[in-house]
Amino acid sequence: MKAPPLLPEIVFQRVLRVARFDGLSVAVLAGFFALASASAHDVPGALVGLAIAGAGAMELHGASRLSHGAADGMRWLIASQLGVMAVILGYAGWRLGHPDPLLLEAFKAGLKDEQRQQLKEVGLTEAEFVRVGSRMVYCCVGLATLLYQSGMAIYYARRRRAVEQAIEDDAPQAP
Repeated sequence: MKAPPLLPEIVFQRVLRVARFDGLSVAVLAGFFALASASAHDVPGALVGLAIAGAGAMELHGASRLSHGAADGMRWLIASQLGVMAVILGYAGWRLGHPDPLLLEAFKAGLKDEQRQQLKEVGLTEAEFVRVGSRMVYCCVGLATLLYQSGMAIYYARRRRAVEQAIEDDAPQAP
């Protein structure tokens, strides 16, 4: 036997809780990474961090709109997820085409002689190894972003009607 659907008010409260947690998490983490990138003089990384922090702020704004009875807050929640996804996928794609030369230098400095020998045995130069590794990292980041952000956007979109119903039910009736 299938469980009955949740009441719109319960769905509304859950959406608010998720949006506040996710928005705050995104804003704080992206803000931290923006500061870290800026301190390392990584301008593209800092700009991406700021853009993602802005999307987190959009999500918090959407949650605030909902808590004040404005159903358009759902559009803000969905748009924030699509914004984060676009920025991260764009940055990952850009990094795939423009590898970071500082990453290669940092990797070379940290290699031990034994590791250099292992790379030679498998027929890879240090630069090739870093390129392959960074491609794998950015492809995994892109895939994880695609799955998570699209999943969150779908989560919000599927609950839109119930949230709107909860807001409508809570609105004062005109005499």
